[in-house]
Amino acid sequence: MAIWLNDDSKILVQGMTGSEGTKHTRRMVASGAKVVAGVTPGKAGQEVDGIPVFNNVADAMAATGANVSVVFVPPKFAKAAVEEAVDAKIPLCVVITEGIPVHDTAQFYQYAVNSGSTRIIGPNCPGIISPGKSNAGIIPADITKAGRIGLVSKSGTLTYQMMYELRDFGFSTCVGIGGDPIIGTTHIDALEAFQNDPETDAIVIIGEIGGDAEERAAAFIKTHVTKPVVGYVAGFTAPEGKTMGHAGAIVSGSAGTAAAKQEALEAAGVRVGKTPSATAALMREIMQ
Repeated sequence: MAIWLNDDSKILVQGMTGSEGTKHTRRMVASGAKVVAGVTPGKAGQEVDGIPVFNNVADAMAATGANVSVVFVPPKFAKAAVEEAVDAKIPLCVVITEGIPVHDTAQFYQYAVNSGSTRIIGPNCPGIISPGKSNAGIIPADITKAGRIGLVSKSGTLTYQMMYELRDFGFSTCVGIGGDPIIGTTHIDALEAFQNDPETDAIVIIGEIGGDAEERAAAFIKTHVTKPVVGYVAGFTAPEGKTMGHAGAIVSGSAGTAAAKQEALEAAGVRVGKTPSATAALMREIMQ
C-alpha cells in the first residue's frame, strides 16, 4: 500500500521535451517509475528516450492509460496545462513548477475541485514518492527505502533530509505539498490518507512559518488521527514581517509563527523536534 502513488501508477510528463522535463523524466525512469508518455503541444510523434510525446493530455491518456501527470511547464503556461489535465480527468496532477501567480493557482485548484476527478499536489513542490513503487516529481529515489512511515512536508529539502535520516526504517509514501499560499493537497489531506493506509504505522509532518495550515492540521490530528505523529516547524529564527523563501512563509504579528504552530501541534499530542534531526530521533523512538 501507499497513498495516491503505487505500482500501478502510469506517469505522463507535461513539458517532457523541455530541459527540466527531460532531466527529471530520466531520473524518474531510473528510479523505476513507469513514465509512459510526454505532452508538448505541437510535438506529437517525437520521443524522449523511446517515450512517445503527444500534443495533449487526453491523447496521451487514451494511448497509454496514464493516470498521473507531472507538470514541468513554465509558470505562464502552467494554468492552461493543469486545466487541460483536469479536462482529461487525470486522477493525480503533480505540479512541480515554481513561480506560478497565486491567482492562476486559485483558478486551477478550484477548477480541479469542481471537476471532482483530479487531485492536485503542489504547485512549487518536489512531488510524491512511494519508495520501491513509483516516483512522480523531483524527489531523489535513492536516499531511502520502502517502509512504514508516512511523510508530509511543505519543504522540499527537509523532505529529503527526513527521508535520509530515517532511511533505515523507510517510508510508505513521502508527499511534498509545496509552500505557496494556495496549494492543492494539504497536510490534512495527507494525514487522512496516512491514517487510512494500513501499511503506514506512524507519520512525520513538516511545516513552516506563515499561514495557519499547521494549526488546522493539529486540530485534525486531535480529532481524527490515532497513529503516532511527530512534527517539525521550520523558521524559529525568522524575523517578523519578512517573506522567507517560500511565498507563503510570512509571519504577521503572532499569526503564523513557529512557536504558535509548535504549541498547537503539541496540544494535539504531536511531539515536535527543535531540529530536523531531533524530529527524526523522536520518530526513531516510536519505530523502535
